[in-house]
Amino acid sequence: MIEVRELRVRYGGRLVADVPELDVGPGECVAIVGESGSGKSTTLLSLLGLTENAEVSGEIRVCGVDVRTASPRALRGLRGARAALVMQSPQAALSPATRLGVLMRRALKLHGRDAGEQAMARAVAAVMLDPEILRRYPHEVSGGQAQRFAIALALALGAEVILADEPTSALDVTVQAEVVALLCRLRAERGLALLLVSHDLALVSTIADRVLVMKDGAVVESGPAATVLAEPAHPYTRELLEALP
Repeated sequence: MIEVRELRVRYGGRLVADVPELDVGPGECVAIVGESGSGKSTTLLSLLGLTENAEVSGEIRVCGVDVRTASPRALRGLRGARAALVMQSPQAALSPATRLGVLMRRALKLHGRDAGEQAMARAVAAVMLDPEILRRYPHEVSGGQAQRFAIALALALGAEVILADEPTSALDVTVQAEVVALLCRLRAERGLALLLVSHDLALVSTIADRVLVMKDGAVVESGPAATVLAEPAHPYTRELLEALP
């Protein structure tokens, strides 16, 4: 579902992300970890062609679409409908003057999906939300509900790939566990490919099949999550693990 080879992202000549190889298959979760500024989010955004004003080189394929050479129309068909981006603070991306149901209906119509009341109710019910939430404004829901709504929107659009950028960092511990359990269940039930960006190694250990560790824009270690987290080979990975409470 995701195939990356020799990806390099530069801003003003400065290399901010260098990823030699990244693959994510159906039903698989790959996590990119590292401290702030290590290039994790830039890598994620580049997969949908969202690194504005950046110089991007290498091969990027998402759901079979060559992101670097695709037309604007092909990219519109990919973004949201096949590959969905779930941000760290979904409430910040939602219009405060628009009810959640209106927002979902607009997105579904834009991508030619069923925008009926029953279809929307099924989508939110799949992420354990009461359909009544569709009548609320973003400020009337909690952070955890907003995050689950963002995932519900991705499911309603038929996304095959979810790109999640720190999806639990703004949530309390209990709600974090709920969101992680939800993502795990959706992977198993729907075969979603999940690329997770996080600095939370405890979270990564519970959900990821494979891990990439980034520092200063470069991948310094990668491999099966159980191996990387239990027997880290790179000093930086060991420092990250030793920094855990």
